[in-house]
Amino acid sequence: MRALDDWPLADRRQLIGVFTDIDDTLTTEGAITPDALKALQQLRDAGLPVVAITGRPVGWSEPMARHWPVNAIVAENGAVALVPQPDGLQRLYLQDADTRARNRARMDAVSARLLREVPGARLAQDSPGRETDIAIDHSEFTHLPQAAIDQVVQLMRSEGMAATVSSIHINGWFGTHDKRVGARWIVQQLWGRALDNELARWAYVGDSTNDQRMFEVFPNAVGVANIARFLPQLTHRPQYVTRQPRGAGFAEVAQAVLAARVPGAAG
Repeated sequence: MRALDDWPLADRRQLIGVFTDIDDTLTTEGAITPDALKALQQLRDAGLPVVAITGRPVGWSEPMARHWPVNAIVAENGAVALVPQPDGLQRLYLQDADTRARNRARMDAVSARLLREVPGARLAQDSPGRETDIAIDHSEFTHLPQAAIDQVVQLMRSEGMAATVSSIHINGWFGTHDKRVGARWIVQQLWGRALDNELARWAYVGDSTNDQRMFEVFPNAVGVANIARFLPQLTHRPQYVTRQPRGAGFAEVAQAVLAARVPGAAG
């Protein structure tokens, strides 16, 4: 990974939008910081779309989608999108209603097994807002050792689920979607374009192992400084890293993007 100062001006100048994780990328101690919120507004004012992609549940994401200056929040690792509209929030689903209902019953059975077989395992406190996945808390309100985290992931996958680890939760779901699929889907839904044709024109900002699918394909992927915690576990790392962690790191990224849009900017 290279320092953000090494991000070429030409690469920043061609950007047309920003994808970002939420927890420990936009937020610090569970809340968005004023500098990160200001950065979102500055990106919007500059005409750059921002889409947040998170493992958090759709219910938890609703207040953010209503009040943050973002074009959409894609929740539950790519399965559900919240799109602000003049008359409220539009909710979009990647899976149809029958599929979601079948998967819900299967996920409930896996949840029961996890709580029964993994010592210390607890459902995430935001679970009531989840529709298409389940989440086990490992670092938000409880602490699971790495061995238990690995056990949860292995058990989920043994049940045929996709599983990923964020900075706070272990998420599991049935389906082939993930953050990358969710990003492709929302670009097609909102702008009618193929994201794969313009990967170099979007930045992605993240902080943990569940961002690897995005780090792998976005040439302009940036990790906020607290990604250091997960570096030993990353197969795919971002190209650049900020000096500051969490929300302050996101604000650094926004300023680097915006600075490249100033006429006569050099770098």
